[in-house]
Amino acid sequence: MTTANINVRVDANLKKEAESLFSDLGLNMSSAITMFLKSAINHDGIPFDVRRARPNAETREALAEYAEMKAHPEKYKRYRSFAELVEDVAHET
Repeated sequence: MTTANINVRVDANLKKEAESLFSDLGLNMSSAITMFLKSAINHDGIPFDVRRARPNAETREALAEYAEMKAHPEKYKRYRSFAELVEDVAHET
């Protein structure tokens, strides 16, 4: 079987962590990547779910608040500058 090289640039820490994991599994990077490629071919696609990360509850709440503010800007105080906001906050305490 003829082999070919694949050059991939990844974060150095990611590479180090993956090498450690694969070593614990008795694999090297080349064997692990070969396994991934064979699995992708067998699945006729990526062999695991690929989807956008779901925001956590705090982020969902912030996004809902932003949508509300955007839909009803008249309900919320607006500032002409950051300095004006800081002054207003300073006077509230």
